[in-house]
Amino acid sequence: MEVTESQIIEQLKAGNEEAYRYLYRHHYLVLCRFALEYVHDAYQAESIVEDLIFHLWDIRETLQVDTSLRSFLVQAVRNRCLNYLASGQQRHETPFSELGFSEDEDLYNLPHSHTPLGTLLEKELEEEIAAAIRNLPDTCRDIFIRSRFEGQKHEEIARQLGITVATVKYHIRKAMDILSKALSHFLVVILLFLA
Repeated sequence: MEVTESQIIEQLKAGNEEAYRYLYRHHYLVLCRFALEYVHDAYQAESIVEDLIFHLWDIRETLQVDTSLRSFLVQAVRNRCLNYLASGQQRHETPFSELGFSEDEDLYNLPHSHTPLGTLLEKELEEEIAAAIRNLPDTCRDIFIRSRFEGQKHEEIARQLGITVATVKYHIRKAMDILSKALSHFLVVILLFLA
């Protein structure tokens, strides 16, 4: 029996992960293409759509959809694209694997003298970042390190761990949110060094 959109929305509101995966399977690519028409940046388009889907999961209990699910999602993506363009932000993600760390280095004791991060920010910040990564939930930390330090693709991580790509993306976003909050008091220092 085919599941209706109203059933999907109700399942999503109830916290059903299969309904969450449904959003990825049936809407993710279309929404990314739609966002790309606005922002002209594939990474940013994907980031906007992922942010929206994660946001829907966070507010699932109070979610109100008065139109078709696709129309609701398209309008939400459009609004986020317009907000992004109005803000003039330029956000680019650089994997930790591209910052000059070798595979032999201890991820939690990065040498100060020869890493890009070390030359910019001081050893104290490196130690705070390492501690924040150590304090991530186990699965979240494992997936984050595979993605950001080892440069593994989402599909590769999903295959190795026997989980969906959506779950990998969820854990990476969760890790980024946790790290962002844990390191927020260093934001001023980072901005001073990068200005």
